[in-house]
Amino acid sequence: NMAAPSAPRPPRPRKEPQPLVIPRSAAEEQRLRLERLMRNPEKTVPIPEKLNEWAPRPPPEFVRDVMGSSAGAGSGEFHVYRHLRRREYQRQDFMDAMAEKQRLDEEFQKKLERNKMIAEEQTAKRRRKRQKLKEKKLQAKKNKLEQKKQEKEPGQSREQGSSEDDEEDSKEEEEKEDDAEEPSFVMGR
Repeated sequence: NMAAPSAPRPPRPRKEPQPLVIPRSAAEEQRLRLERLMRNPEKTVPIPEKLNEWAPRPPPEFVRDVMGSSAGAGSGEFHVYRHLRRREYQRQDFMDAMAEKQRLDEEFQKKLERNKMIAEEQTAKRRRKRQKLKEKKLQAKKNKLEQKKQEKEPGQSREQGSSEDDEEDSKEEEEKEDDAEEPSFVMGR
């Protein structure tokens, strides 16, 4: 089997050798790294993933090399025991650290929830206060309009229950107050 002849490749452009620069500070090292990255912006940048947290290997499910009880331990057995003991202590320390971390995380979450509840209560309290002020202003405005109506028409008394008239009156009052659209003088006449 012979491969089909392919077109000759164009010669690759030779990279000019970069001068050797030894960084003297961390800032200069960072600058050099950035320059190297920016030479070819199309090239993807490898971003390392977060390494998994170290965890000790689990204890063996089945121990094969168990020394007999009839013979004394040899000189090498102490080191085997020492390694097993060290590994077990390390595993227990890791479990204690993980339990402490979990406890701290739970405390933090409870604290966040408590702060959130306090903030929501404060917000609700302020919202109620704003609403009361708003209602008070509206009521004062309605009373003022009613007084003006009674002054204009002293013989007739208005019905107290018609809220539609009150809304129309307040709209008219707002339009009277907002006369910024009407020019105070006209130029060119």
